[in-house]
Amino acid sequence: MNNISTQDQSIKATSVSELAAAFLTVDEASEGQRVDNFLTKTLKGVPKSHVYRILRSGEVRVNKKRIDADFKLSLGDVVRIPPTKSTATEKPEQTNPVRPKFENHIIFEDDALLVIDKPAGFAVHGGSGVSLGVIEQLRLERPKAKFLELVHRLDRETSGVLMVAKKRSALVALHEAIRNNQTDKRYLMLVLGEWTEQKKRVVLDLQRYLLPNGERRVNVVTDASKDKYNERQTSETFFKLLKNFNHPALGKFSLLEAQLVTGRTHQLRVQLAHLGFHIVGDDKYGDFTVNKALVKHGLRRMFLHSAITKIRHPLTQDKLELAAPLPAELAKFLAKLEA
Repeated sequence: MNNISTQDQSIKATSVSELAAAFLTVDEASEGQRVDNFLTKTLKGVPKSHVYRILRSGEVRVNKKRIDADFKLSLGDVVRIPPTKSTATEKPEQTNPVRPKFENHIIFEDDALLVIDKPAGFAVHGGSGVSLGVIEQLRLERPKAKFLELVHRLDRETSGVLMVAKKRSALVALHEAIRNNQTDKRYLMLVLGEWTEQKKRVVLDLQRYLLPNGERRVNVVTDASKDKYNERQTSETFFKLLKNFNHPALGKFSLLEAQLVTGRTHQLRVQLAHLGFHIVGDDKYGDFTVNKALVKHGLRRMFLHSAITKIRHPLTQDKLELAAPLPAELAKFLAKLEA
């Protein structure tokens, strides 16, 4: 909660008054944020057009000075907000304790960063028929947390290392590290077929599109002339062969490690499917007949796991190696292939 004061007194509030100007002191949760985004978040129920109107008119001040919409706030800045009427209704406070889902999955935590080993089957955020994703659940479980934001995403059926920033400064630093390829992300996946190359670099142009029902899909662009709107994005991955399997009843499989260079939507799934090595259990790009057959042998999910992420701590710059062990159901299936 921000400390808000009028010109007459200091008070604490959850909304800006429509009777008097309010003065908000920027805390760690808002440090580094653009002032227009800060106002949009603070003035719940106020149209964006009004937010930009009071910015243009100079009614919003930071440390008593006029600022532009793209001005970035610093810790301790005092933001003056003119009397504003909000149409938002206050949500009732949570009265029943929220049953924690991810407390036993924490890999690393300090005052800037929370890292969990995300189980398969959980979307990282709500939407598309999912009311609560991982981030919404964490916010419910930690109502006193001032700031919790996803650093990156994992597909719903992908398990493993998932980073959540607890400070805006940490989020900005981690996004910068990702953009500059200063992170080392390693995934494990089991694919259909016999992969023969010990190491392989794969570079493909990918393009996202929507199905009629609004679901996202990605395909490989092999002919640039067909990309009329220049929407394709280059994807790059280094693959390493870990082990081949040849089960007498189930057939040939290969266990691979992937090092991401880029992080495009469904990158590993689409690249491997294009090469003819479908990820086992993939319900979007995989071999649906094989997937159905493998359910009877105990594999009921996609065999894709974010195993290790190596980064420097966003604030201290200490080296971190964040590791999530292979889930039991995947390890059990590998053991069956070796039998």
